[in-house]
Amino acid sequence: MELVIGDVQKRFGAVEALRGVSLTVPSGEFFAILGPSGAGKTTLLRIIAGIEKPDGGRILIGGRDLNDLPVRARDTAMVFQTFALYPHLSTFENLAYPLREAKVPREDIKRRVAEVAEMLRLTHTLARKPSTLSGGEQQRCAIGRALIRRPKLLLLDEPLTNLDAKLRHDTRAEFKRLHRELRTTTIVYATPDQLEALSMGARVGVLRQGRITQVDTPSALYETPDDDFVASLVGDPPINLVPGTLRESGGGRSIDLPFLGLDASPWRGALGGFPAGTKLTVGLRPQAIWPAVAAEAGPRFPARVYLTEPLGDVTILDIVAGGDTRLRMVLPQEQAYRIAVDDAIECAVDPDQICLFAQETGTSIRRTAMGARAEAAA
Repeated sequence: MELVIGDVQKRFGAVEALRGVSLTVPSGEFFAILGPSGAGKTTLLRIIAGIEKPDGGRILIGGRDLNDLPVRARDTAMVFQTFALYPHLSTFENLAYPLREAKVPREDIKRRVAEVAEMLRLTHTLARKPSTLSGGEQQRCAIGRALIRRPKLLLLDEPLTNLDAKLRHDTRAEFKRLHRELRTTTIVYATPDQLEALSMGARVGVLRQGRITQVDTPSALYETPDDDFVASLVGDPPINLVPGTLRESGGGRSIDLPFLGLDASPWRGALGGFPAGTKLTVGLRPQAIWPAVAAEAGPRFPARVYLTEPLGDVTILDIVAGGDTRLRMVLPQEQAYRIAVDDAIECAVDPDQICLFAQETGTSIRRTAMGARAEAAA
């Protein structure tokens, strides 16, 4: 069922939690809302569910206005990060509770509990109390209680927060499997974890201080962020953001960084109205920096290795360039094992992976020409 959020606003005293949020989530989509703590994710989900009332704006599901409908009449279900299971009830009774409240016949309750338990792999826990379940089993029980009413819209509020790293990994896969099996159920998943959002959401909406700053596919958020906030939120390790200055010399334009001069021609159209001396921010992905080889073309700069962080198949290197500019780069382990702390290295940058932002506003400055590597391939 399609979800439409139109200019939703919410204030708690002096705090403006939501400042005109607008979204459209097509029927059956797995949509992720990504934002840091305090961005307004939980407030937005509670308003969709009917737990909170908006101060302004509209919520529609399947074209039906929900603003004046109570929670029970909305055909939505919400899973909270605390799970909120009834400790004195068995898994069976926790799953059956919404159906008993809805006066569903006993035989139908048994059948639907069995179906949900099998889908969520909880059949072996039906007689047990929540205190005897693992974190993953408790989480699946909470999801099952939400799903058993067969809602058209499922809201998930940071449901993996209380799980350990392995369980989070396993449960992400479970959510994707569950979404495939549910087919027509629309899922809205709120999280501060970019890995969760990018790995599960068909599209992701980035929420910042009560506003949606960008809605796009995971790859588009990574490759073409709308501003430096989205760029820094998406990607692991985070993007390197370096101050730069637009320069003009010899009829050409460049962007001067503390350790490198970049050709500004890929952005010549977008930078046409910017005078020389304009302050910019340059984004360098850690994956777009590597040790240069002798015949390699493109931007290069000297650096010193400050710290190495081996992670198994890859290593993160903290480097210092231009005296005091700290950067991070990611290398395959077979390249990184030869590099030690305090080594002097020359680094190359992939010009096609550079992001450019206006320093004053943080907004993206788009390329107006293909990078050299893309042109060569074309």
